[in-house]
Amino acid sequence: MELENIVANTVLLKAREGGGGKRKGKSKKWKEILKFPHINQCEDLRRTIDRDYCSLCDKQPVGRLLFRQFCETRPGLESYIQFLDSVAEYEVTPDEKLGEKGKEIMTKYLTPKSPVFITQVGRDLVSQTEEKLLQKPCKELFSACVQSVHDYLRGEPFHEYLDSMYFDRFLQWKWLERQPVTKNTFRQYRVLGKGGFGEVCACQVRATGKMYACKRLEKKRIKKRKGESMALNEKQILEKVNSRFVVNLAYAYETKDALCLVLTIMNGGDLKFHIYNMGNPGFEEERALFYAAEILCGLEDLHRENIVYRDLKPENILLDDYGHIRISDLGLAVKIPEGDLIRGRVGTVGYMAPEVLNNQRYGLSPDYWGLGCLIYEMIEGQSPFRGRKEKVKREEVDRRVLETEEMYSHKFSDEAKSICKVLLTKDAKQRLGCQEEGAAEVKRHPFFRNMNFKRLEAGMLDPPFVPDVSSSPAWTEPVHWFMTFDFAKCL
Repeated sequence: MELENIVANTVLLKAREGGGGKRKGKSKKWKEILKFPHINQCEDLRRTIDRDYCSLCDKQPVGRLLFRQFCETRPGLESYIQFLDSVAEYEVTPDEKLGEKGKEIMTKYLTPKSPVFITQVGRDLVSQTEEKLLQKPCKELFSACVQSVHDYLRGEPFHEYLDSMYFDRFLQWKWLERQPVTKNTFRQYRVLGKGGFGEVCACQVRATGKMYACKRLEKKRIKKRKGESMALNEKQILEKVNSRFVVNLAYAYETKDALCLVLTIMNGGDLKFHIYNMGNPGFEEERALFYAAEILCGLEDLHRENIVYRDLKPENILLDDYGHIRISDLGLAVKIPEGDLIRGRVGTVGYMAPEVLNNQRYGLSPDYWGLGCLIYEMIEGQSPFRGRKEKVKREEVDRRVLETEEMYSHKFSDEAKSICKVLLTKDAKQRLGCQEEGAAEVKRHPFFRNMNFKRLEAGMLDPPFVPDVSSSPAWTEPVHWFMTFDFAKCL
């Protein structure tokens, strides 16, 4: 068995490195697999595709790139793309340089005498923006101007794009994207983890060489444990979310025996391993803050779609090769109907919010409680309501959550203690993040005073820790991809 593991690890590591050849893991037939169809084959797609500017030219990476290329071939539109790029750079500029960068944009694009003046931004809006710049520049300074530019681009320029060769190329990409996905689309490698419904293995797309994790849910087990709705729910939730802080769904297919979800591969292990198995339990506050900020961004992306996650715990937070984290396992996540609340006593013992334990109706509030639990555990090296390896009944843990206050050691700074206290407020109505502003309110807490969230969201900040995945480390063994059903009671 040990020899088999060594061989499996070696094969996987070679696949991660691209197989050591010029093709970097691609199949010999990769050009044939990715060959574009003749444009005539895309006519049905042309007639049926939803012609929405936001979807085709902004949300979809290929569509965004092709629309930009189209605009760059039109002298009148090129400056609009340059303006949007400059604003994107402005939004990730360090705070101390915002004023200088803002003046540069105003002079180049919003001054009538400039050769690249953006005529579609009204004079009143330009004046308001200039006034705000002189008072105090902020990250959202040009938001209204950007909206004005997009309002213009979604008109005549967008309709011209739909008749161009660039949109034809987009249709060819979409045609390729819609080709059936089967198990033969991938090479399968070693098992990364196991759970109640099946297992997760590493896999590689034959056409591109890109590595993923394949979560294989066995149909017999799903049926036996009556988990059909939960398996379908996870797929539907993953389809709605596109976030660099949440494990993404790349493909989905089925075999005779299993439902398969092909997800972002995370080789760096889970937070539980790193909290408890890498020296003394817990992290330095700087590292805990970085992970907390990325988790908060992931929650914000979920909440933007009105999705409550409901199962924040260290096992569900995975690290990638570079040390960035993603929220994984959305089996308990649920979309809340607009303007409504939900009820459901689900989650993991010690991490469920008081309103969940009391079977009250709630919205997004349990996720901010979970964030408080995670920040506490990352700093203290144990969860707030149960000691490490403490043998205690579930009822006692639930009682502590509902009735007792968490204890804070010397490991907590004043800011860290403060944010944990306001996130672990037992009354959801008083909890940080549970007002109208949501995650934005949490971001303003002094704990995150020095965190530039715009740069974080753009992937421009380096993690404080980078896992060594060049050799098969211990944390590749117990990667947590499946929820623990022992404590999940779905009502």
